[in-house]
Amino acid sequence: MIQVQNVVKKLEKDLVLDNISLKINKGSIYGLLGSNGAGKTTLLKTIAGIMKQNEGAVELERKPVFENVELKERLVFIPDALFFFSHYTVKQMANFFMDIYPNWNQKRFEQMQQLLDLDADRKIHRFSKGMQRQVAFWLALCAMPDYLILDEPFDGLDPVIRRKIKSWIIQDVADRDMTVIVSSHNLKEVEDICDAIGILHRGKLLLEKDLDELKSDIHKVQFAFKEEFDQALLGELDILHQEKRGSVYICIIRGDSQRVEQIIEQCNPVVFDILPLTLEEIFIYEMEGVGYAIENILL
Repeated sequence: MIQVQNVVKKLEKDLVLDNISLKINKGSIYGLLGSNGAGKTTLLKTIAGIMKQNEGAVELERKPVFENVELKERLVFIPDALFFFSHYTVKQMANFFMDIYPNWNQKRFEQMQQLLDLDADRKIHRFSKGMQRQVAFWLALCAMPDYLILDEPFDGLDPVIRRKIKSWIIQDVADRDMTVIVSSHNLKEVEDICDAIGILHRGKLLLEKDLDELKSDIHKVQFAFKEEFDQALLGELDILHQEKRGSVYICIIRGDSQRVEQIIEQCNPVVFDILPLTLEEIFIYEMEGVGYAIENILL
């Protein structure tokens, strides 16, 4: 379990993290969302023990992570800007990881080499950006970490490799209870793997919820009526957004789905459908509800 309590981080005179508190359960995949400059990378580096907070506490399994060698042997951080030793081959870099991470899995390294079809004797700096990103995941997953922290991890990967790496991460979470933090400003990128989401904006955590809770509490509904209906009935619903296209109403409604369905059915609709909502649509209406324009936060 990862616990961040009232963390404040300043870089020179700039307040980068402003009283951040969050908890990430073991075996979960947590999506940290926000615009560039929101403080995501600083928060990730603080959780990984690379940077030390000015105030507050960052703990893994109730132990401070900063300068804790035993915890860091079980944690891998893949930064946005990758770093490898100059002129090292993949195999040489793997030998370095083997010395650092006691749970290194050599058999997995060889299996993944076949699946990725990369030359382990080739110098990493000769690979393309996307191939270097593959190498980073290759090494990280073979270290068998209990905690995997990823900063904009899928940039430069083609769709096939992206899907393959996501499946490996999900498998490790299922098999070993690995805990993952994925930072991204792309909602669509993390929607299919995360089970909890937090939005960071200008150093503050604006919103934090389980993904299932988000999706169960807000609904996109379309309906139409043949005859006039009692508008007062719709007034009983918590409608966040409403538009009309011809005779069809399209509404975003917060609340229990059964109650929403019951109220609309009383109006005898000739058309009634509950449509799937994307994570992006959910956040648009959630963030509007707390007074923020989503384009200023995520785009």
